Amino acid sequence: MEEQSAILMSAKIHFIDAKLSLVHIPLSQYQGYLQALLKLIFPPGPNNGDDHSSAEHLPSWTNQYPFLNISITPIECSIVCPKSLAKDLFAGPSNATGSSATGAHGAIISSEDFVVMSVEGEGLEAGKRVLELTSPLALAGISIFFFTTYFSDYIMVPLKSKAHVVRALEERGFQFEESAEAYVNPAAHHARNTSSTSSFATMSPSTPPPATVDELQARTFALLKRREITPRVDADIRLVQCAGRRDNPNSFLTDEMGLQNGLTKWLVGQPRFLSLTLTSDESASLLLEERLISKSDFDRVLLGNREDFLVPIMLDLEPLPLEASGIVCGLAGKLAGGNSAPYKAIEMSYLSTARTGIVMVDEKDLKQAIEALRVEEGGEDER
Repeated sequence: MEEQSAILMSAKIHFIDAKLSLVHIPLSQYQGYLQALLKLIFPPGPNNGDDHSSAEHLPSWTNQYPFLNISITPIECSIVCPKSLAKDLFAGPSNATGSSATGAHGAIISSEDFVVMSVEGEGLEAGKRVLELTSPLALAGISIFFFTTYFSDYIMVPLKSKAHVVRALEERGFQFEESAEAYVNPAAHHARNTSSTSSFATMSPSTPPPATVDELQARTFALLKRREITPRVDADIRLVQCAGRRDNPNSFLTDEMGLQNGLTKWLVGQPRFLSLTLTSDESASLLLEERLISKSDFDRVLLGNREDFLVPIMLDLEPLPLEASGIVCGLAGKLAGGNSAPYKAIEMSYLSTARTGIVMVDEKDLKQAIEALRVEEGGEDER
C-alpha cells in the first residue's frame, strides 16, 4: 500500500473547465445518428488549416473541445460532450429514422451534468493507477466514470459532486496550486512517512460502510451478483491503444487529414469497438480494433505498439442507477490489487461508457481476469 499511497500523492489533478453531458445511443439507432457523430468530431468552422505560417501551430480538429469521448462497443454507442452540443445534435428525432430522442429507441441525454478531471502521474502501472485514483472518491460515495487513454487518465464525476470531490482531495492533503492550475500534494516528497494504510482507510465517508477498499470490493461484487451482471467477452475483439501522430511538423497536415479520413471510414462502417478521446491539448487518443488498422492504409498516421493487444471484458451496467458508486474501484481492486488469492495482480485499463464498464487486459491474462471477475457465490448484498 505504501507504493500506492505515493502514487496518489504524486498525482496532479486538474479540473477541465467544461459542463458535459452523457449520451446513450442504442446500436439499432447508430446509423440514424451517424451524421451527428461526424459533425461532432469534425465541426464546420474556421479550424480548416488556413494559417500556413507554421505547420506546428496550425489549428487541429483534434483540439476543439476541452473533453470529448465517443465510444462504440458491442453494447451501445456512448458520448461525452459539451452540454450545449448534446442538445443541439442529439435531442430530437434522429436523422434517418425519425425516432424520438426521449423515447425508448432514440438517444438518451443525461439529465445530470458532469465535469472531468485530468490526472497526471509518474511511475504507475495502469491497473494500480485506476485503483489508487478512484478509491478515495469511491469511499466518499462519489459516482465516477474513468477513461484510460494513450496520454492521460480522466475521471468524470457529477457536477453537483465537485465540491465533495475537492473535499475528498483536501482530506488527502491536496492543495490548489495556482501556477499549475491543478491540485497537488505538497507532501509528495514525504510519502514514505505516511502510514501504509493511509491511502485507503483515512477517508471518513458521510454514508455508512464500506470504509475500506476490501469492503467496497465485496459490496461491488455482491451488487453485481444480485443484479445478475456477469462479464461478457468477445475474444475476437483485439484492441490496440494508439494516438494520432503529431511528431513531424513537415507532415502535420497530411497526418491530420489521414486520421480524419480513417476515422470517417471506420465510423461509417459501424465498428464493433472504437473509442475516441479528444482534448484541447493532446492529439487524438484511440482504442481501435486491430482488424481496422490491419485492413487500412492509415497505420502510418498512428502512434502506438501494434503488437500488444487488449481484450475488453464488458459488464452491462444498465440495471444499476447512474449514481451507483464504487464499481470502477471494486473491479480494479479485484484485478490490480493483487490481494485476492489465488489471483496475482493483473495489468488492466478501464473505460466507462454510459451503460457499460469495460476492463481491458492483455490476451495472456484474459482467462485469469474472467475467473477473478466472476461473481462469487454468496457475499453481502449492497442494498
